[in-house]
Parts: sequence; C-alpha cells; structure tokens
Amino acid sequence: MAVTPPLDAVLAAQRRLDGLLDGLTDAVVRAPSALPGWSRAHVLAHLEGVGAALARQARYATRGETVEVYDGGRPARDAAIEAGAERSAEDLRWAVRSMLGSAEEVWSGLGPEQWRLPVRYRDGEVTTALLAWWREVEMHTADLLLGHGPNGWSRAFCAHALDFLAPRAPEGGLTLVAADGPEVRTLGTGERPVTVRGALTDLTAWLAGRVPEDRVDAEPGPLPELRPWP
Repeated sequence: MAVTPPLDAVLAAQRRLDGLLDGLTDAVVRAPSALPGWSRAHVLAHLEGVGAALARQARYATRGETVEVYDGGRPARDAAIEAGAERSAEDLRWAVRSMLGSAEEVWSGLGPEQWRLPVRYRDGEVTTALLAWWREVEMHTADLLLGHGPNGWSRAFCAHALDFLAPRAPEGGLTLVAADGPEVRTLGTGERPVTVRGALTDLTAWLAGRVPEDRVDAEPGPLPELRPWP
C-alpha cells in the first residue's frame, strides 16, 4: 500500500516557524519558554538539533544505511542544546533557518517508494521520522510563546498527536470528548475510563504535557495523572 505522509503539513509548520524568527532579539531568546527550565534559546537549539537529526535519518535511509539519531546519544544531544542556547539571536536565527532549508530539501526529495525505507529512529520507517518531526516542530513552535500556541494546531495534527500519545492514558483508561467538534477518543484498555472534555487543541495540549489555552475538565473528579511520554 502506498504511503501518504503529511509532507505538506510538515512543510507548512516549518514555514510557520521560519516566519516567527524575524522578530528575535537577544532579550527575546533569553526569556523563558513554556518548558520549565528552558529559555526560548534552548527550544530553538533543540529544534535545530532534532530537525537535523530526523532529516538525517531519511538521508541515510536513501543510501541504504541506518544511523543513530544523535551521535553520542542523549548526553551529546543535551550538551548541544546547552551550548547552542548560549548563541545570540542572530546566530540562532541563522542556524534554525539553515536547518529548515536542509530539512525541506531532504523531505521534499523523497520518492513514493522511499517512505517505507527503514530508519534507526524507533526502529521505524522514513515516515516514522517525518511524523516525529511534525510533532517536534508543531509542539516546540508553541513552546516558544511567540504567538502560535496550541490553539493553532490543525485537527489533523491533533488526531495524529492523540494517536501517538495514547500510551499516556491512565491505567483505568481515558475518554477524550471534544467540546468543539465530533471527536470522541477512548485511549487505553481500562474498564473505568475517566472522561475529559475540552476543545480538541486543549485536550491535545494537556495530553502532551502542555498547559491548555482554555480549561479541560474531568468527569468525575480531578484530571488524572498521565503516564510517561511514549
């Protein structure tokens, strides 16, 4: 069966991020992001690194090779973020834009038969890496607090993110009910699921560990504790 990756949506998310970079100043990038302990500079450095790493998965796959996501693993990734976050706004802008251009070239250059090529990331396929980049660029663009928050996520992105984040459902199960649309999603296999209601983007933000832009409510009782990120 032919693979239909969400390439147009990913490239649109890249362009959206690119459009937010013009207004960066040193004061802006030093300000806190939505992620505890991370400045906007940390988020930008992470986006640069993860965007390049996931595009590299695809580039090597087309050569018939697989490669680790990060050379040196998680410690090297974390060190690169800390070092990268020390750069000026101008340097960060250049680095992220350079990554975005390279990533677009890689993703846009793939043929229909190449999306199923194996990659090391999660022992998946090229499409697996693209979907990961979709999550990273959408969520971390919102984390930058530069005017494009979770309420800008498309319903298609929310559907994908909820599928990916389903393992976070509590042991008893979880039913998500969109207050602004027809979506009703039951996650997990428990026999006593907690029902959580809210706008679709707010439900997705909550399941992703972000602060919803409007409230989400559980029935009955308080919001349940979620399991770790999958």
